[in-house]
Amino acid sequence: MTLVKDIARYLEQIAPLSYQESYDNAGLIVGNPQMTVTGVLVTLDSTEAVVEEAVAKGCNLIVAHHPIVFKGLKKLTGRNYVERTIIKAIKHDIAIYAIHTNLDHVAGGVNSMIAERLGLQNVRILAPKSDVLLKLVSFVPEGATQKVLDALYEAGAGAIGNYDHCSFRVNGTGTFRPNEAAQPYIGSAEIDESVTENRIEVLFPAHMEGKVLDTLKKAHPYEEVAYYISTLRNQHQEVGAGAVGELPKAMTGEAFLTYLKDSMGLKMIRHTALVSDTVQKVAVCGGAGGFLLPDAIGAQADVFVTADYKYHEFFDADGRILICDIGHYESEVYTKELLQRYLSKKFVNFATILSETNTNPVFYRS
Repeated sequence: MTLVKDIARYLEQIAPLSYQESYDNAGLIVGNPQMTVTGVLVTLDSTEAVVEEAVAKGCNLIVAHHPIVFKGLKKLTGRNYVERTIIKAIKHDIAIYAIHTNLDHVAGGVNSMIAERLGLQNVRILAPKSDVLLKLVSFVPEGATQKVLDALYEAGAGAIGNYDHCSFRVNGTGTFRPNEAAQPYIGSAEIDESVTENRIEVLFPAHMEGKVLDTLKKAHPYEEVAYYISTLRNQHQEVGAGAVGELPKAMTGEAFLTYLKDSMGLKMIRHTALVSDTVQKVAVCGGAGGFLLPDAIGAQADVFVTADYKYHEFFDADGRILICDIGHYESEVYTKELLQRYLSKKFVNFATILSETNTNPVFYRS
């Protein structure tokens, strides 16, 4: 039996809620977290039609990329599509979960899916985030050091890029004197004690602080555990906005535009003038990614694939890069397949179904 909260917990391991932008509203938006899941419908947007599709297909959980609620709702009278969607979901006991900018900001997320569609290699985060890593320092008696480190590794600490079980240790002497109320692991009350200890250091993502500290205190043999935590300015290479990679082979700008259109299933591309004879390094950002143009240029990308560019913003290319606006929906629609892939791999006791409802509010006429 799988509950809504189990799905939420799993998705938040992939894309922690702490990685979402301040304006965002990712997470469980509608529904009881204790409800048993009968089926999951994966969609880009939650709309009335999507809720109806979920009902028809026996799915009582909708997992969407875009949150249906961004701003606070003061009334539910059905006066707009947001309120009508929420009312319909509640009426049919359908839960709605959104995984938005937090999924944009992780390796293996939205931008990795675009890179996969384009066949990019050596893919990495375009603009890694800083201030999302913490360093734990603690002092452990020599004989218990490996046990404590193993527990911290199991909790998720000590992972750096393609490496795990990463730590630093240095040997030294710790001193203390237990009082009469203490129950020391080493030593006796009111007697000064000195112990050979290891100072250990491990890094971990900030959202895991509670789990890591709880693990440290449970694994550490001392009654009182000495530790301190500091925030690092270091960039987290697996957390941030956009992605950049290389095509297997360079191609002309014209050939790339055709390739982009075919790979992403596009009806049209809005783009700036071609600026170089060949294209190989490609930067991408699902949705409105114009803010990443300086990063794309700084990464020496030949082209920047994103969406929602305004007329005057195209001038910012300034002959340095090819900007391709492929449309918001078109840049993120394959996120549905990504989420289905994650959920189907983890949960096999119910169906995870791709929504067939086209939620794109933009239409094209040639």
